[in-house]
Amino acid sequence: QVQLVESGGGLVQAGGSLRLSCKFSGRTPSLYTMAWFRQAPGQEREFVSAIDRSDTTYYADSVKGRFTISRDNARNTVYLQMNSLKPDDTAVYYCAARYSGVHYTRSAYAYWGQGTQVTVSS
Repeated sequence: QVQLVESGGGLVQAGGSLRLSCKFSGRTPSLYTMAWFRQAPGQEREFVSAIDRSDTTYYADSVKGRFTISRDNARNTVYLQMNSLKPDDTAVYYCAARYSGVHYTRSAYAYWGQGTQVTVSS
């Protein structure tokens, strides 16, 4: 059974940076597409970024150029480096995994972490 545990959220001022981590356990992480989604209060959970089995990366337009996703298979960890943060980035960030190629909708991902709160103050 795949388990995902996020960490690294917190409170940061606009323009600042945070790095989120997602620890993967239970299977071989390199075989999975890993993704980050986020959900702000009263909003739908939305795609942020993903990295597939071949390490090709994908980004939502709203974070392109500011966020970077990466994976370290030796540490079973996926990272989301977030720079130039804006108040609109405030949300709970979720790590997700699927045993197939990248997909942009939450229903396509079978495995989820518990989420980590990111708050960006203006």
